[in-house]
Amino acid sequence: MTAARNLRIVPFLAVFAAVLLSLTISSSPQPSLPQPSSPHTATTDHIVVDWHTGLALGGFDPVAYFVEGDAVRGKGDFEHSFAGVVWRFRNEGNRAAFAADPQVYMPRFGGYDPIAIARGVGVPGDPRLWLIVEGRLYLFFTPEARAAFVDNPKDLVETAGRNWPAVQLTLSP
Repeated sequence: MTAARNLRIVPFLAVFAAVLLSLTISSSPQPSLPQPSSPHTATTDHIVVDWHTGLALGGFDPVAYFVEGDAVRGKGDFEHSFAGVVWRFRNEGNRAAFAADPQVYMPRFGGYDPIAIARGVGVPGDPRLWLIVEGRLYLFFTPEARAAFVDNPKDLVETAGRNWPAVQLTLSP
């Protein structure tokens, strides 16, 4: 082919590709956009799950933080599924309390570190590094993050709360 002929074919191919693309797009079904979640369910959209066990909080009992004031591992005999995640508990009473009102016992921000969220990043918290502030459980990635949170919890929770919807968009489902 000569160079002149090649130049005549290029515009034709571009037009053909544009027409084909527009036909493909117009004939394919349009996916529905997800509806925004309510503030009440925002903390359940993304929950930190142990990759090895598939358990929320790495198998620690969320009620024990409030009742016993300690990070206590749950038992396989006392499990409850909520928000697509399996939670373990130390005893039947803790499981029943969680089943009755999970929002009370679930970690805020799904177990992600509030310091990292305040900075705009989703970093899973460690169930052994925790605090309860104003009746909510928070998990932290490092002891330093926990110490920084203690210095100014109100402002950090406020900032993390504003950033949480955007941070959730960066997390894997």
